[in-house]
Amino acid sequence: MIELLWNIGSFVVCLGILITVHEYGHFWVARKNGIKVERFSIGFGKALWRKTDKQGTEYVVAAIPLGGYVKMLDERVDDVAEEDKPHAFNNKSVYQRIAVVSAGPIANFIFAIFAFYLMFLIGVPSVKPVVQSTQPNSIAATANIPTDLEIIQVGKKKTENWRAVNMALVSHIGEPSIVIQGIEPGNTVAKEYRLDTRNWQYSPEKESAITSLGLNLVGVTVLAELATVEAGSPADNAGLQIGDKLLSINGESVEGDWYTFSQRLREFPNTAIDVGIERAGETLTVSVVPAAYDTGDKVVGYLGVRPKVEPVPDEYRYTMRYSIIDSVGKSIERTWDLIVLSLQMIGKLITGDVSVKNLSGPIAIAQGAGDSAGYGIVYFLGFLALISINLGIINLLPLPVLDGGHLLYYLVELLTGKPVPERVQEVGFRIGAIVLLALMSIALFNDLSRL
Repeated sequence: MIELLWNIGSFVVCLGILITVHEYGHFWVARKNGIKVERFSIGFGKALWRKTDKQGTEYVVAAIPLGGYVKMLDERVDDVAEEDKPHAFNNKSVYQRIAVVSAGPIANFIFAIFAFYLMFLIGVPSVKPVVQSTQPNSIAATANIPTDLEIIQVGKKKTENWRAVNMALVSHIGEPSIVIQGIEPGNTVAKEYRLDTRNWQYSPEKESAITSLGLNLVGVTVLAELATVEAGSPADNAGLQIGDKLLSINGESVEGDWYTFSQRLREFPNTAIDVGIERAGETLTVSVVPAAYDTGDKVVGYLGVRPKVEPVPDEYRYTMRYSIIDSVGKSIERTWDLIVLSLQMIGKLITGDVSVKNLSGPIAIAQGAGDSAGYGIVYFLGFLALISINLGIINLLPLPVLDGGHLLYYLVELLTGKPVPERVQEVGFRIGAIVLLALMSIALFNDLSRL
């Protein structure tokens, strides 16, 4: 319950900040262009707080924190007094209307730069992207990626930490191969390795791009030793205990590797197996029947245990921090990289290289907000920047109910010299609403299926 409340609270704070930023972009540019703003609302429904300024704009904080809007004077919506007509949105030039509509998404991008700027000033705890091992028979193992290789570049993108490696790999989804460059210990010259990704199976909701390719980067070490055993779980009922070291399944060695053990375990839902363990220096065999867990794709075995983990060795840890000046360039670069990556993912979604199962909705955002806020201000700033960028891009999609749809109509007006007919706009709004509702439904369904 506490975790749920924390996630909801973090989600409301996150969404409140980003909606305010987005709507303030519209509001500020509208005012600069002489447009009368009647209401600036954060949220929908019943007003919890309201105030009116000297210009007659009503500021509202409403009960449902799932959006917001800026209501401008517009003859197409309400009757407008003759003296106020010059201040109506519909009577402004097409260039002014474009400026007002595009200001919301642009404000989101500017906020992302600001959030990243603060993040880089404070300092981001990072881990060098050094390969600890490769998973047997994986794409990385086939490419002969050596142990202790420090990955310095993926494709044309420089990589200073594991996050950069993962982001660069994701951008290559759908391509037949990926070239990575790395430096081995004692060498100064980088070597190239080509990953054959024609049969790459990647599910973002389950694992990172790094692990899906079979790369285990130096980081938190996961041991094949039990740290927790859930009460009433199959493991608890079979007598497994905290501290037990996992050796084998049905006589087949798992080589003291948690990943190998968990992968083998998945193959035995509701099927009795013998688990070889070491306890207090003694080798034992415990019979257990893993429960069946439905992942959405298939049913897998589940024991109800968690492994022991060890922290990242100090020699691989560093804080990525920049000066007041350098942070500007780095924050702009990070924002641009994420904008490009987001657009690439939309393209791959259209072509089918990325499944619609990977769409996430409000539940996933709430979980991400809660997790990042729990880790600290630096991670929450990074999460805010990421969601702000996505909010900006989504609003620029050419769907008539979004800012991008309005911009599309104004572009047609620029090219033809006359506005798009009201009837055509109305049909477009209805189609856009259906498409948006469908996407939101898919995202929400995906969220629920992951719970």
